[in-house]
Amino acid sequence: MAKELKLNLPSADDLFSTQEERDDAKLERVMELSLSEISDFPNHPFKVRMDAEMQEMAESVKQYGVLVPGLVRPKEGGGYEMVAGHRRKTASELAERGIMPCIIRDLTDDEATIIMVDSNLQREKILLSEKAFAYKMKLEAMKRQAGRPSKDNYVPVGHNFDGKPAREILAEKSPDSNTQIQRYIRLTELIPELLQMVDNAASGEKPQIAMRPAVELSYLPKEEQQSLYTAIESEDCTPSHVQAMKMRKFSEEGRLSEDVIFSIMQEEKPNQVEQFKLPKEKISRFFAPGTPAQKIESDIVKGLELLRQRERQRNDAR
Repeated sequence: MAKELKLNLPSADDLFSTQEERDDAKLERVMELSLSEISDFPNHPFKVRMDAEMQEMAESVKQYGVLVPGLVRPKEGGGYEMVAGHRRKTASELAERGIMPCIIRDLTDDEATIIMVDSNLQREKILLSEKAFAYKMKLEAMKRQAGRPSKDNYVPVGHNFDGKPAREILAEKSPDSNTQIQRYIRLTELIPELLQMVDNAASGEKPQIAMRPAVELSYLPKEEQQSLYTAIESEDCTPSHVQAMKMRKFSEEGRLSEDVIFSIMQEEKPNQVEQFKLPKEKISRFFAPGTPAQKIESDIVKGLELLRQRERQRNDAR
């Protein structure tokens, strides 16, 4: 019976190119690439915002071009994948430039992930959610790079860094401590609606959830988090750290129902100030859709101050 022979035959590129040419193809180089050839990094955690800074960058690119090359890696099916330079690419698109200079570097998935995170963590304005997912991606990449320990090493998988946990190594090369990185990564367990409230705490938007209660809430199952979000909308307030700890305890005991969540949310906080509430449907016609709650509150106060001033003027004129 004939046996199938498995041969490792050279590729066409190997047959019809010299070793020097193949080595040269692997060298890092800078090239002007068409924007249509560059795809975004998969699951990129950092958002490209169309804000005033982006408009300024687009104007600069329009006048001077991209001064600092982006970093890309070749894709197996052709084209390139952006590793660092997503904002520069967007600015180039806004400036109607079809090309941008890029450093082309052969990188593994994990190498590309680590570089992508490191290059963006240096930015001044980063949302807490962006940092959370970035740290999670980098930590997972570091663990994969470390691989499984040898037979003589009994340290768990992902901890094979001279006996140190991967997160400790990450903290040594990051602006945040080991404990703080752990808190950030916990935020990735929140449902999007609650995670947005955590970002609001940094930007000044409302409603807001602070970091410490958010970490406690991240331990709730998604269904309980959704019930909490419903309660937040209904009661127009967010949980304190103490309330979040109480919800987590009830959840771990299997006693956190919708009624319990509403009961906890209705508890008066020590620093709670009495609030006057207006139904949204009564005032929504006076504001454009999407107007932040903070601006609505500010405009209403200004309107009342103006009304009081006019009443005083009328009284003085009598």
